[in-house]
Amino acid sequence: MIVQQWQRLVDVIQGKPVFPLPTGFIIDCPWLPGWTGISTLDYFTDDQQWMQANLKAMQTFPETIFLPGFWPEFGMCTEPSAFGSKCIWHPHDMPFAEKILYQLEDIDRLVPPNPSTDGLCPFVLNRMKNCRSAIEDAGHALRFAVARGPLNVASFLMGATEFLMALRDDVERIHKLLNMVTEFIVQWLNLQRETIDTIDGILILDDIVGFCGPPDFEEFVRPYLNRIFTSQDVTVKMFHNDADGRVCAPELASFGINVFNFSFLHSLQEMREWVGPEVTLLGNIPPRDVMALGTPQQVHQAVTEALAPLEDTSRVILSVGGGMSGGVSSENIQAFIAAAKS
Repeated sequence: MIVQQWQRLVDVIQGKPVFPLPTGFIIDCPWLPGWTGISTLDYFTDDQQWMQANLKAMQTFPETIFLPGFWPEFGMCTEPSAFGSKCIWHPHDMPFAEKILYQLEDIDRLVPPNPSTDGLCPFVLNRMKNCRSAIEDAGHALRFAVARGPLNVASFLMGATEFLMALRDDVERIHKLLNMVTEFIVQWLNLQRETIDTIDGILILDDIVGFCGPPDFEEFVRPYLNRIFTSQDVTVKMFHNDADGRVCAPELASFGINVFNFSFLHSLQEMREWVGPEVTLLGNIPPRDVMALGTPQQVHQAVTEALAPLEDTSRVILSVGGGMSGGVSSENIQAFIAAAKS
């Protein structure tokens, strides 16, 4: 993002008045390749096409903030691949990381990965390094280190159902797995920040947190998210969980999280009450049913209705409840931005 967008983001987080009301969207492979008319495989494998797709979005919609900005991701595959997951690729769809832990005893044989050499991590770093000059020549900068969260990665390694069942079946081994994954994530964030010195923010994405009740949150979420977020001395600490956010919301500020992207099933007013006054809200209209499948008029109406209950719009960045869905049109994005301005 450009300097002015970064400063606007920081100003919102600090509670300063920002007019018009800022908008921002998490964008990656479900939306960008289709919107620019290239294949998902070309987006993943061609630095130039990846660069141009991101730059086109930022030049087409200069009024909004795209997050994390020039994200060199490989769908959900980056972190699981470092542990040895087989990645399945499709020309026009997101890739998928297959599980590698078929029984709980397999955790004992898991080897801690090295993010500088293992899986797709070196490809992410190389893209950041190779494209940095072109990104900066266009007036932008790489601002975020990004990683999937510990429960998200563990659920790919085991399977989501199997992982959640294992929270009851073998607490000791699940902690062993989450400790290993968390240590890897901390190393991975550190490596990204060491590679690109303009990074001053982190984004952690973990929807599996939304499937945990209060006891499981205390046991299996709190210690690991806290370790990750407190390990990084950065200005922006963003968390994405577009599953149920009621359990984690009141605890986010204690981890140092200052931006929360959450499910469209929760209203902005509800989430403000749950997270408290210090966390910036990034949301919150339905990404698929409204943003992708609705008309521009429906998008405009949804933004207006989302804002109506709020008495205070400080520390709010209007967005969708999750990442940008595939198929969202330019017209709907313009309608969203126009609604925010009005």
